[in-house]
Amino acid sequence: MFDVIIAGCGPTGAMLAAELRLHDVRVLVLEKETEPVSFVRANALHIRSIELMAMRGLLDRFIERGRQRPVGGIFAGITKPAPEGLDSAHAYVLGIPQPVIDHLLEEHAIELGAQVRRGCAVAGFEQDDEGVTVELADGEQLRSRYLVGCDGGRSTVRKLLGVGFPGEPSRTETLMGEMEVGVPQEEIAAKVTEIRETNKRFWLRSFGEGVYRVVVPVAGVSDRAEPPTLEDFKQQLRTIAGTDFGVHSPRWLSRFGDATRLAEHYRVGRVLLAGDAAHVHPPAGGQGLNLGVQDAFNLGWKLAAQIRGWAPETLLDTYQAERHPVAEDVLDNTRAQMELLSTEPGPQAVRRLLAELMDFDEVNRYLIEKITAIGIRYDFGEGPDLLGRRLRDIDVKQGHLYGLLHRGRGLLLDRTERLTVGGWSDRVDYLADPTAVLDVPCVLLRPDGHVAWIGDDQQDLDDHLSRWFGMPAN
Repeated sequence: MFDVIIAGCGPTGAMLAAELRLHDVRVLVLEKETEPVSFVRANALHIRSIELMAMRGLLDRFIERGRQRPVGGIFAGITKPAPEGLDSAHAYVLGIPQPVIDHLLEEHAIELGAQVRRGCAVAGFEQDDEGVTVELADGEQLRSRYLVGCDGGRSTVRKLLGVGFPGEPSRTETLMGEMEVGVPQEEIAAKVTEIRETNKRFWLRSFGEGVYRVVVPVAGVSDRAEPPTLEDFKQQLRTIAGTDFGVHSPRWLSRFGDATRLAEHYRVGRVLLAGDAAHVHPPAGGQGLNLGVQDAFNLGWKLAAQIRGWAPETLLDTYQAERHPVAEDVLDNTRAQMELLSTEPGPQAVRRLLAELMDFDEVNRYLIEKITAIGIRYDFGEGPDLLGRRLRDIDVKQGHLYGLLHRGRGLLLDRTERLTVGGWSDRVDYLADPTAVLDVPCVLLRPDGHVAWIGDDQQDLDDHLSRWFGMPAN
C-alpha cells in the first residue's frame, strides 16, 4: 500500500515524488520506459524554476551541469536585453538539457526515499472512497491512496480518467536534433543569418567540435511517436537552406508539434494530473518543462498535507484553482508567439511593432516576467500586491531566505519579533529577523515560497495559519 503512485518519471513526476518524500509520504513512481530518454525536448530552466531548485538546496547541482546565460530574447525570439533589476536573486536562464534535468531530479527523489520502477506502464485503474487500485500492463495490481498522472501529453491516466482535453491539434511541426556537420562554421553562420531574417524557427547552434543543435521547421505534421531520420533532416534542410550542410553522425533526433490543449479538470476524486498530462502547447519561450516542475511544486505539499491528515478541507482544490489559470496564460502566450514566428507579412508586421514596443522597459519587463513565471500572483483575496506572489531570495540573518525552505515547510518571517507560529510549529518554521530587507512587518510563506499573509496581528496570523496549514496540533 502506497500513499501516492505517480505515473511518469519525467521532470514533473520526479519533482513531485521528491516534494512528497519531504513529508514522509510513501511514493512509487512508475515509468513505462526501461531507460532514460536521450533526446532533448527542453534545454533550459527559467528564473522561477531556478528559484525552486534553490529552495530545495538543489541549485548547485544544476549549475554544475548547466550554463548561465542572459534572460533576454526569450519572447518569440525577439532580441532585446533583459531589463535591469528583475525581482530575483537568480535573474538568468540556466541552459541544461532535459535528460540532465530528468537525471538530477530522479536522483534527488530516490535520495529522499522514493521508489522508481522502470518498464512499468499503467494500463488501468479504479478508484473508491479509500484509494486507487492501479493495474499495470503485465497484470500486476497496486494499491495507493492517490494516483497522479505525470505521463505526458498522451497521458494514459488522463484518457482513462475521461477528462476532456480541448484545444487545437498540431498545425506545424519542427525537427530538432544534435549532429555533426560537414561545412565550415562561417558558411553555416552566414546561411543561418540570412534565413532567420524571415524564418525565426530555423537555426543551427554550435556546441563545439563540429557538433550542432539543428532546428528546422517542416511542412505538414507527422506522428510524434515516430522519431525522424537523418534523411528527414537533410531533406528539410535542403528545402529551406538549399543545402543539408553535410549533416551526419546524429547524437539524437526528435520532433515536436504545436498542439495546444488544456485538461478540463486537474483532479477527479483521488486521481490528479500534472505537467504535460494536464497541458500541452508549442515550445515557444521554453516554458513546458518549467510549467510542469512548477505544477509539482504547487501540488506536492498540498497532497502531502492531505495524506498527513492536517490539510484544510479545500486545500487540495487550490491546486487546480491556482495552476489551471497559469496554464491558460501559458497557452495563450505561446499561441501569440507562434503567430509572431510566422513568415507571413501580417504577423511579421506585428512582430516588428512589438519589437519597437519592447524598447519600453515596462513592456519588456512584463513579457520577461510572464515567460519566466516570476510575475505569477495567485488570488488569495484582497491585500497588498505582494500577497499571492512568490518572495525573492532575500538576505536574512541566517544567510539566504531560500536556505530556510529546504524541508518543504511553511515559514513565518517576523520582523517585529512579537509573533509566534504556536501549535503549527510541526508544519511551519519561525524566523525573527528585524533586519530582513522587507517593506512589510511580517510575511507567512507557504512551502512553495508564495506569500500567504502579510501583517503584524497574531489573531489575523492564526486565522491564516488555519487557512493554509489546518488546525493547530495543540
